Amino acid sequence: MKKRIAVIFTGGTISMKVDERLAAAIPALSSEEIMSMVTNIDRIADIEVITFGSFPGPHMTPDRIWQLSNLVKETISRHEIDGVVITHGTDSLEETAYFLDLNINSSKPIIFVAAMRNSSELGYDGPSNLSSAICTATSDDSKDKGVLIVMNNEVNSARETTKTHTLSLDTFKSMEFGPLGIVDNDEVIFYRNINKHDHIETDHFEKEVTLIKACVGCDSKYMQYAIANGVKGFVIEAMGRGNVPPEMVDGIKEAIQKNIPVVIVSRCPMGRVLDSYGYPGGGKNIRDIGAIFGGNLNGQKARIKLMLSLGKTTNYDEIKKFFEIGVYK
Repeated sequence: MKKRIAVIFTGGTISMKVDERLAAAIPALSSEEIMSMVTNIDRIADIEVITFGSFPGPHMTPDRIWQLSNLVKETISRHEIDGVVITHGTDSLEETAYFLDLNINSSKPIIFVAAMRNSSELGYDGPSNLSSAICTATSDDSKDKGVLIVMNNEVNSARETTKTHTLSLDTFKSMEFGPLGIVDNDEVIFYRNINKHDHIETDHFEKEVTLIKACVGCDSKYMQYAIANGVKGFVIEAMGRGNVPPEMVDGIKEAIQKNIPVVIVSRCPMGRVLDSYGYPGGGKNIRDIGAIFGGNLNGQKARIKLMLSLGKTTNYDEIKKFFEIGVYK
């Protein structure tokens, strides 16, 4: 029997074409128009189309991601649905995918897919990516792997994947570990598994979480401004192994003293943070103050995780466990 796959359309380049008046791509294609380009997919699966919206990637908001997460939970809970495929804009795809990866605990496949070229361009990659995503969703081997991203015939984990290039079709990569598998001849083939599956199941999330990138000459004024204006959490993309300019230390101290968690990740594209350096602003210094280390998550994903963590609890030790358990002693 063919499996039944729900395809949820949220927008993105996959649904765009060039408006001649603007000489630029805008949302234009309906869900049905996109599906009509995925030829012979009825031989693989029975498709149920659900239209969530037609949002460019930068137009996704935490509230919209939350609504999408609830829609996916509702859809995946139906016994007749074997998997869910979600189309999305590439600019914010990794954040939405990771949000759902953390917030939804289901054995059924949940697959994100997108396009780098709009339907007016030569080599429009939307239909081929969508067909690969549907093939992945129909496979029993895709179960219990968390949320997956399928692009350019590669299968990656939502936790590990980031957008690496503004133009390339293979922009989504797991830079440290490589893809989980590939889609070849309408079949998904997995070469490795992902062992770590964090879940933060909560009926609330905290939007007031700020992401700051540390750079030469940074000080505490942005943190102090955010604290004065009601921020509930910080993620700092620190330098290297997890170090910041010493002028940022006062802002970190003030936040922690006011029970505002500060999560430290690295602005480097690969590698985890570690408390290797003890000088003022070094990783050991700011961890001793009370900063939480975020492993090898990038800034945008650490922010998503902190938003959900704060939705579940404001207890420092519990939030620290969400980020550090199994990663640090």
